[in-house]
Amino acid sequence: MSTTKIALVTGGSRGLGRDMALSLARKGTDVLITYHSQKAEADAVVAEIQGLGCRAAALQLNVADSHSFDEFFAQVRTTLHDTFRAEQFHFLVNNAGVGLHAAFADTTEAQFDDMVNIHLKGPFFLTQKALPLLVDGGRIINISSGLARFALPGSSAYASMKGAVEVLTRYQAKELGARGIAANVVAPGAIATDFGGGRVRDDEHLHEFVASQTALGRVGQPEDIGGVVAFLCSEEGRWLNAQRLEASGGMFL
Repeated sequence: MSTTKIALVTGGSRGLGRDMALSLARKGTDVLITYHSQKAEADAVVAEIQGLGCRAAALQLNVADSHSFDEFFAQVRTTLHDTFRAEQFHFLVNNAGVGLHAAFADTTEAQFDDMVNIHLKGPFFLTQKALPLLVDGGRIINISSGLARFALPGSSAYASMKGAVEVLTRYQAKELGARGIAANVVAPGAIATDFGGGRVRDDEHLHEFVASQTALGRVGQPEDIGGVVAFLCSEEGRWLNAQRLEASGGMFL
């Protein structure tokens, strides 16, 4: 059986999740990523990780469909055995998600339910179902958002879920501590990716606004985030628990 540590990164085919997966691989961690629909992109990330000398695999997952989690973890168990020569994994990174930009007064119940299922119910029960396969002494990294600390119009539903995830993380740390499992939050600020329709990346005025409100004077890039996740999964990060690390370059200080 392999002695290399293994990470499961949801939404690892693009954007922040891709950089998290690659950052972990650069530290020598094998990586199992999930993707929703972009199999070709996921396969490309797998190839990049393998090019770094690590094992990798990709599985399809819709985090909004909690009824699929039992079947998903049956696939995880098989993939761990066949690809990674392992029975358990070490790090769970709950990254998968989508954005929603809608005024509070205009947000529909359907949109709200989507945010609950994707960003709160999904990570809650996915992590619960993962516990038998997560090693004692493992790590849970939940991805939040700077929007859980500061408020920008149009993100009330999305940010509310991220606020809930931050509370959930503290409870996970408290209740799973007996197994030596640490749970922490990484909260990116505005990042130039295709997330939320690519608004931060492609909207020139929003891009300039974010840079002007950031102490380090620029918009974040995916590579600003992956290393933070890799650090939390490292031996050096072992004593961090129930913490929120905002990686925003100092937005709205």
